[in-house]
Amino acid sequence: MFSKPHIDIVKKIIFTEDAPFPVGPYSQAMLVKPESGETLYASGQIAMKCIEAGENNVTKQTEEVCGNVKSVLKAAGMQIEDVVKTTCFLADMSDFAEFNAVYEKHFAHKPARSCVAAKQLPKNAMVEVEIIAII
Repeated sequence: MFSKPHIDIVKKIIFTEDAPFPVGPYSQAMLVKPESGETLYASGQIAMKCIEAGENNVTKQTEEVCGNVKSVLKAAGMQIEDVVKTTCFLADMSDFAEFNAVYEKHFAHKPARSCVAAKQLPKNAMVEVEIIAII
């Protein structure tokens, strides 16, 4: 019988003041460090500045969200090219083309992606993006 290899895993909560403070009981991101590398699981990012300013424009909200994602990555010592998977939520799927135009500028390396419509997002956001990154 074979035994499982032992892998030490260290978990670290990632927080940056350059992205919105969590609005619930969760972290902005969790960095997982097994022996073979690091994986970042980031919570969904929304455009808090746009929302607070009453900015109901999916292009502007997507730009802010992508900036927030980059801030969380930077706080973890990573960059946008380390993202391997995104999950994207849109409050209205008719905004898909406009969202996609901004998204592709920031995620030019084309990580795997899911994009779904959500009946309602936190704080009535128009877009939310969560990521998984690996180095």
